[in-house]
Amino acid sequence: MDPQSSEDAGSGSCLKQLGPGLVTGAADDDPSGIGTYSQIGAQFGYSLAWAMLLAFPLLVATQSICARIGAVTGQGIAANVRRHYPPALLRLMVMALVVANVINLGADLGAMAAALHLLLPGPVLLYTALFGIGSIAAEVLIPYSRYAGLLKWTTLSLLSYFAVLLVTDVDWVAVLRGQFVPSFVFDQPHAMALVAMFGTTISPYLFFWQSAQEVEEQHRRKTRPLFIAPRKAGPELRRIDTDTLVGMAFSNLTAQAIVFATAATLHAHGITTITSADQAANALRPVAGDFAFALFALGIIGTGLLAVPVLAGSAAYAVSETFRWNEGLDRRPQEAKAFYGVIAVATLSGLTLNFLSVDPMRALYWAAVVNGLLAPPVMVMTMLIARNPRIMGHLTISWRLAAVGWTSTAVMAGVGLLFLLS
Repeated sequence: MDPQSSEDAGSGSCLKQLGPGLVTGAADDDPSGIGTYSQIGAQFGYSLAWAMLLAFPLLVATQSICARIGAVTGQGIAANVRRHYPPALLRLMVMALVVANVINLGADLGAMAAALHLLLPGPVLLYTALFGIGSIAAEVLIPYSRYAGLLKWTTLSLLSYFAVLLVTDVDWVAVLRGQFVPSFVFDQPHAMALVAMFGTTISPYLFFWQSAQEVEEQHRRKTRPLFIAPRKAGPELRRIDTDTLVGMAFSNLTAQAIVFATAATLHAHGITTITSADQAANALRPVAGDFAFALFALGIIGTGLLAVPVLAGSAAYAVSETFRWNEGLDRRPQEAKAFYGVIAVATLSGLTLNFLSVDPMRALYWAAVVNGLLAPPVMVMTMLIARNPRIMGHLTISWRLAAVGWTSTAVMAGVGLLFLLS
């Protein structure tokens, strides 16, 4: 490992240790997620805050396992499934991922355009097209080293939701009660809210993205997979742990900030039904003022600019690993035509949904169904890979991490079942 690599992996500044985990965590709070968290805050106030707290360790463990698979094997999740498990399982998994990602892409692009329309009145469909085409151009034309840094700085857009808290009257006693005194009513509205929250927080596209980005980091720093160089695993695994913990903490705190902000404003004023992120922003204006409204809307656009490339990119990694195509944002377009082609097709397909008579909330519902059904089997596969010494060598995950990982898998399976029965 060269000096720069050592700095990145070990004793460098905290910022240099942050990368795939930070970006993945921030992308978790995409516009469709913002809509979900806004609805939970508006409908239930602070009462489901405990569920957000419970999701945090499960999310950290899941993403850490995915990151370790990429760093140790030098390949993403789909490539590992292709090498060690039945092809039919891989194709079904990747097909479901692509369908869910395309629907989410369409919803996120539409939400970004609607938020921009609130700030700058104009043709929403034109804004949608510009966001989609601009995202494709950025992923294809900007070199990975610069693009990764750009994504890292884009995460600052999430700070807008913490700023909203500063200009709203939050009942912090109620917040603490909601976080540490669980309350739950076994009816359909509460069941749907719990399913939506967990499904939005622990999503399959994040698994594929973070694993693939660890491989990209090895290419960028010209280091070998840890399976081949196990003596260098210590600093790398510590970097992954720090990166993932910080990224997922940022994601979870942002989600909670959105819930608290909408609980303190919309729920407190009797506004209990929110159908989209931009509607949540617009509803804040008469309650919390123009400043909070503008911050919320800008946050939707900022998180969308971060999440759209992640959604398209995770689909491209999964498809390319399935068919053994050249893949990676560190490659030039002419070196990975099919990989960049999937990014373009996925984004344009999501964009097209906004020009059809498709109810965006119904589309998100079915995306949640697909994600809810897809997450548990993908998590089972990641656990089997991460505990397999034939794949991971001496760097299989510890029994402690495995215990939390299997707990996360069981919770998501239960949540998926609850979704189907509610």
